[in-house]
Amino acid sequence: MFVLANLSITNYALIDHLNVRFDKGFTVITGETGAGKSILLGGLSLVLGKRADLSVLRDTSQKCIVEAEFDIHNYVLKPFFEENDLDYDGRTIIRREILGSGKSRAFINDTPVTLDILSKLGDRLIDVHSQHQTLQLVENDFQLRLIDALADNKDLLKDYALSLQAYNETSRKLDQLIEYQSNAIKELDYNSFLLDELENAPLKVGILKELEEQYEQLSNVETIMEQLSKGYRLLNDEQIGVLNSLSELKQVSAKLSGFGSRYAELDERIQSIFIEVDDLAEGFSSLEDDIEANPVLMEAVNSKLQLLHDLLKKHGVADIESLLTIKEGLQEKVGATVDLESRIEAVQDELKSYGEKLEAISIELRKKRNRMIPELKKQLEVVLGELGMPNAQFKIEISPSEHFKTNGKDDLSFLFSANKGTAFGELKKVASGGELSRIMLVIKSILSKYENLPTMMFDEIDTGVSGEISNRMGEIMAEMSKTMQVFSITHLPQVASKGHYHFKVYKDDNFDKTNTKMKQLNDDERVVELAEMLGGKNLSDSALAHARQLLN
Repeated sequence: MFVLANLSITNYALIDHLNVRFDKGFTVITGETGAGKSILLGGLSLVLGKRADLSVLRDTSQKCIVEAEFDIHNYVLKPFFEENDLDYDGRTIIRREILGSGKSRAFINDTPVTLDILSKLGDRLIDVHSQHQTLQLVENDFQLRLIDALADNKDLLKDYALSLQAYNETSRKLDQLIEYQSNAIKELDYNSFLLDELENAPLKVGILKELEEQYEQLSNVETIMEQLSKGYRLLNDEQIGVLNSLSELKQVSAKLSGFGSRYAELDERIQSIFIEVDDLAEGFSSLEDDIEANPVLMEAVNSKLQLLHDLLKKHGVADIESLLTIKEGLQEKVGATVDLESRIEAVQDELKSYGEKLEAISIELRKKRNRMIPELKKQLEVVLGELGMPNAQFKIEISPSEHFKTNGKDDLSFLFSANKGTAFGELKKVASGGELSRIMLVIKSILSKYENLPTMMFDEIDTGVSGEISNRMGEIMAEMSKTMQVFSITHLPQVASKGHYHFKVYKDDNFDKTNTKMKQLNDDERVVELAEMLGGKNLSDSALAHARQLLN
């Protein structure tokens, strides 16, 4: 249940060294004005991710170290640690160091982190609230969060968030398609022209070499025919032909073959040579018969070669394979453009479906919110009456919004009137700082019954409040502490008496140094502290009796 277990501060402002352990429940912190209560809060703010400068260093030759230990077993923070690549530990230690050079370092479980990550984790661990920090209260998102907590809308909001994510992703996809279509239509004619050129060209792997060989043959027909004829004569001429000589040689080897295996082997080789040369002669003859001059075909082959070379130059590539790749790309672009209208219609249908689902969830959220508003008004007005605002009234209305928001499709009107006969207005315009502070206390106390809130740190929110009202404020904080850890820095004995634990911040003048220190008070010390808060340093019997009465 509790979060802040230990706080250690070294070399910060008037603090030389301070180490304090805390427990669950309601802890009150008191001390004279100027004793250093704000210094303590400032030191804690460093481990929550707030920025710091050299002015916080008590001794600039030493570094300032603030370390806080948090018990986070009961908080769903493992996903946060995993997302930020941090080691998760149920007893997590956050450390902040401010060096004399002005540099700042932050660590979570000894892993260096940025201030942004530290701040995000700090927001989940401790909620520091003072009279000057009520901006959250006037924001519609926070007000709706209160209504949703009472209405038990957690599951509906989870479904809504998932549907909204899908809706937004589909909407972005549609915008991209429409933009792509706009650009693609402009390029369609040009891409189609380029594609036609490539589709009408004889593109295939190896075609360039094939055409070049064909053109070489057609442009040298006479030379080829002359050499083929000459080759045939050299092989088959009756007077000088190779075949005629081989025929005589074949007869010689045939007669020798009967005189042993060596001669027979020689005969086989000569027979094989004869067959091969005879086949060569047939080849020369066949090629000579097939070849003829064909100027028309030569011109056609030349045209294809010229076309291919022009395309290679036009597209700035070196081979046919690259042209084929470009052709495939153009086919995809042209095909995608032609098919784009049907794709856009499909995505529009998908977006409509998500929109209808979001609309249905939004309507259900609105119904549950409206059912809970009277109960919320009643709780707020009753408790504020107990806190000295008997005429406080709220006018809370929900109306459909034109757009889907992160938490539904509702516009919230959260109006307030503190006195009879005064007009309702927005909280930030009509409520004073003290009134806002009390309203925030009541709201946080209501939320604590429905949500697992972080440790609450109330910083003198009871300023300007009378004794009886402060007594009720203390009771509210004590009630909250049954389900969460609550701190209250207070100057009122009525609030201080309600704490389960009481710490006092004080100054210790030692030789030439003033130190801010903090100690936990025992029962007798609490009586004295409360009596001093009631009647000053000169303790009277009545003040002591009153202090004991408050504690009892």
